[in-house]
Amino acid sequence: MKSEVKLLGAWPSPFVMRVRIALNMKSVEYEFLEERLESKSQLLLQSNPIYKKIPVLIHKDKPLSESLIILQYVDDVWSSHSSILPSDPYDRAIARFWAAYIDEKWYPTMRSIRGAEGIEEKKRLIEEVKEGLALLEDVFKNSSKGKAFYGGDQLGLLDIALGGFLGWLRVTEVANGVKLLDQGNTPELVKWAQRFCAHDAVKHVMPQTEKLIEFAKTLKR
Repeated sequence: MKSEVKLLGAWPSPFVMRVRIALNMKSVEYEFLEERLESKSQLLLQSNPIYKKIPVLIHKDKPLSESLIILQYVDDVWSSHSSILPSDPYDRAIARFWAAYIDEKWYPTMRSIRGAEGIEEKKRLIEEVKEGLALLEDVFKNSSKGKAFYGGDQLGLLDIALGGFLGWLRVTEVANGVKLLDQGNTPELVKWAQRFCAHDAVKHVMPQTEKLIEFAKTLKR
């Protein structure tokens, strides 16, 4: 039987993992179509002709791209399950703000560490990543309201947005001999990360750190 939900992606991608977590949360059955990063499929090029990037969600033959947009679509379409976005309009806007911060500022800084020129530049970037995590620690305290996740009792938009990068955060730690998430700087996020990775919607799609490290060796700076 032809699946009405398909996901074009690749296992190492944190953006693809976001969508897989959301679909798992909503108990949506889907067909995962693994893309070769060095040779994009015709289906991907047809489905996302503007950016030509993964992830792409295809629902009833209609394609949708950009992970944060897909998360909100999944939340709207399969609304009978746990909500990804907060119900309160202000809380929803705040979640979107910090999700954009993660994608537009925090993650690009962490990604830049790998190609940093010189020790001082690398140190500066590492400190910026730590400062960003300290900010996100404060956001967690405010958003979680004393509960397990940014979304409260269940995973929410910020859990998925930040949690998708945990595998690559660990790779960055190992590659540079540093701790970005640590008890001294971000004790609440350390505990949150453990809960996130153990969640049923996450644990089967979170790549092993060792596997990501091997994959990272194949990437160009």
